Amino acid sequence: MSENFNSKVVKATKWSTITEILVKILSPITNMILARILTPEAFGIVATITMITSLAEIFADAGFQNFLVQHEFKNKEELDNSTTVAFWSNFVLSIFIYVLIFITRNQIARMLGSPELGFAISLASLSILLSTFSGIQIARYRRNFDFKTLFFVRIISSGVPFLVTIPMAMIYKNYWALLIGTLTSNIINAIGLTIRSEWKPRFYFNIKHFKEMFSFSMWTFLDIITMWLVSYTGTFIVGYYLSDYYLGLYKISMTTVDSYMAIITGSTATVLFAALSRLKDNQKEYEKTLFTFQRMISMFVMPMGVGLFLYRGLATKILLGSQWTEAKDFIGLWALISAINVIFGQNISEVFRSKGKPHLALLTQFLHLVVLVPALVITSQISFRALYITRSLVKLEYVFVGLVLLWVALRISFLRILKNVAPTIIASLLMGCIAIVLQKVSNAVIWEFISIFICMLVYFGIILSNRTMRSDLIGIKLVRKILSKIKFLKINEKILKD
Repeated sequence: MSENFNSKVVKATKWSTITEILVKILSPITNMILARILTPEAFGIVATITMITSLAEIFADAGFQNFLVQHEFKNKEELDNSTTVAFWSNFVLSIFIYVLIFITRNQIARMLGSPELGFAISLASLSILLSTFSGIQIARYRRNFDFKTLFFVRIISSGVPFLVTIPMAMIYKNYWALLIGTLTSNIINAIGLTIRSEWKPRFYFNIKHFKEMFSFSMWTFLDIITMWLVSYTGTFIVGYYLSDYYLGLYKISMTTVDSYMAIITGSTATVLFAALSRLKDNQKEYEKTLFTFQRMISMFVMPMGVGLFLYRGLATKILLGSQWTEAKDFIGLWALISAINVIFGQNISEVFRSKGKPHLALLTQFLHLVVLVPALVITSQISFRALYITRSLVKLEYVFVGLVLLWVALRISFLRILKNVAPTIIASLLMGCIAIVLQKVSNAVIWEFISIFICMLVYFGIILSNRTMRSDLIGIKLVRKILSKIKFLKINEKILKD
């Protein structure tokens, strides 16, 4: 039984990782193309609408997905009954929320400062109804470790932008391409997941099951709401005080950086949480696993953040195009701060949840909001530059609070964490110094690419000179195969051995 379970976990991890990597690669490619076709205003409008629909989807779900994944059911019948109760609860709530949005669509549009978006908001909100079908099915697949099915459905839906969104953007050149593309993707998700699922909706409801699910999901629901507030408070404030153009710059800058960071973080977060949850009663192994993950993530995220900061002009031109030049400084600063957050702050939430302390993750998010909201309100009335500098720096407050709570609750100190990733920080700083010197040689684009390649060689040369980091890096099977082909590195055969 144990071996069978472990086999399922390993297989699920493989498919989850492949899915996250491919989806996170496709997303930036899509943005690169769409950013050259559509204006910042179009992205700003969609960001405003998404803010409403995403909040509605959170309320419609009510955290029941996590209950279906985590709860221990007595038998399959109890699981099916709870799934059905969760489905009808979400479906009825979704209809109520959609009708409410539809009736008040024009008032919502005026409140957001875009009175002409009433119809667009009502159309985009159809995703709330679709999420009822796809959300419950995703929970079932995850519970059964069937990430292979999720892989194929997500890859197909991720291909929608190439078949629907991009062609429509080329024809109409407005925000409707983004809205219809998203809606089409959600329809494919709902249909594909439902057809493949062994569970189908039926008429059944039980108040006892509903109360049990709601009490279990309360902390998760509050945490998700707080994360939504952190993500979209800026969108609302920027949309209210500034134009759609600046809202587009604000949102696409953050989305672009986050999508590239997520190539690494997206494939490790779920695995880290699962691993830490199993080791929560073994503190020594728990910390060993946490620090190993942190070193591995920092090895790639830190140089990425420093590199995007120093080569922000080239990165913006390649990723988004010339019409987004005004966003380059925000992209660079956000990348640098995000790298620090990923290494020191982001995994702290996973630590709190794995230790059964979700209220600490919620407290961290809440205290971040207390600082974030007034900071954005004040700076958005000064200038866009003041806004994005403040938004980036405030992210460090989230890291600081998380580290303090980590020490108070679990006695894991910042100095231990800093010492753990010191080699990657030192290597990234040295790489950055060399990049600054190389940039003074020439402004030519070809030289920028050459200097980036030199910086990469310097960085990984320094990393390979550190025994612990070298061991972590060579522990990656693909890296091990590449290094085994490079004769001049003379890497110890014992280290390369499986």
